[in-house]
Amino acid sequence: MNEIVEAESARSGKTPIKGHTLEELTELIHGLGEKPFRAKQIYNGLYANRYESWDEFTTIGKDLKNKLEEKFSLSPLKVAKHLKSVDGTQKFTFESVSGSGKEFESVWIPSGDGGRKTICISSQVGCTLNCRFCATAKLPYQGNLKAGEIIDQVLQVERIVGDKATNIVFMGMGEPMHNYFNVMRAAKLLHDSDAVGLGAKRITISTSGVVNGIRRFIENREPYNLAISLNHPDPNGRKEIMDIEEKFSLPELLDAAVDYTKAMKRRITFEYVMIPGVNMSPEDAKKLVKIARRMDCKINVIPLNTEFFGWRRPTREEVDEFLRLLEPAGVPILNRRSPGKDINGACGMLAAKS
Repeated sequence: MNEIVEAESARSGKTPIKGHTLEELTELIHGLGEKPFRAKQIYNGLYANRYESWDEFTTIGKDLKNKLEEKFSLSPLKVAKHLKSVDGTQKFTFESVSGSGKEFESVWIPSGDGGRKTICISSQVGCTLNCRFCATAKLPYQGNLKAGEIIDQVLQVERIVGDKATNIVFMGMGEPMHNYFNVMRAAKLLHDSDAVGLGAKRITISTSGVVNGIRRFIENREPYNLAISLNHPDPNGRKEIMDIEEKFSLPELLDAAVDYTKAMKRRITFEYVMIPGVNMSPEDAKKLVKIARRMDCKINVIPLNTEFFGWRRPTREEVDEFLRLLEPAGVPILNRRSPGKDINGACGMLAAKS
């Protein structure tokens, strides 16, 4: 049985039921002496209808409700903090359903025109890596999130804001590839038309460069978008700001990226945090252009949002010049700017503080 099935909530003594697949629910229902079709009703109630009490499951009888109430918890994540930005971004600090006090964050990011509505979700409490520009890296790593805690971030954010997301990005706290199975389980539930029902192209998994995770992603033919947090086009320069370079070198990472685009026939995204004096020189731009020309990709540039090590945010003029130097790459380049910066909700700022 899956670890989620076996792990009990310390708060209630019951097993959290969110995060189960339809197959697992069918097995659980069989164990309760019920007919298999009941599993589909529970599955739809959990993810499509977003029920938060057993009384809301009107298609199942009282006896089954009592059995489920006795054994399984529907408790949603507890919202510890909820902050709203002047630009419409909202940040949510959640507490783990285990009642352990572990906190992690999600961000609701609406576009200015009201079209694209993105939820940035976390996969770990803290992070297993130490990217020097990232506030999450300053926190102690406290463990992986279960699939139920990952998907419930989406369910709770949508409930509170009163709207549905058009896109989900695994770009919050943590390295998703270091929690691969829970992340992919959650992504599958987000994608399944009988669950949340979001298109696979609207779900993006981001990695700092865990090559074996990317290889597994390709081998499993995962249908979701893939983004790589690149941040420097040179191995030595990248090693100075991202410790992942010590385990997975830039050349092998780029080889994996090329293989992804060829095997999956999909464009890959490179995320690039712009740090003046660190990775924005003409030579850096030239090397980044060379990388981009190797494969079908796009580049998202992001102005630095933190102030560690005396680093500073680039000026608009510096950003414009860097973008001009990248034009020869001939690939789409997007300046993601910094929505939610005033509430510490922008890229690199998630550290469970207000």
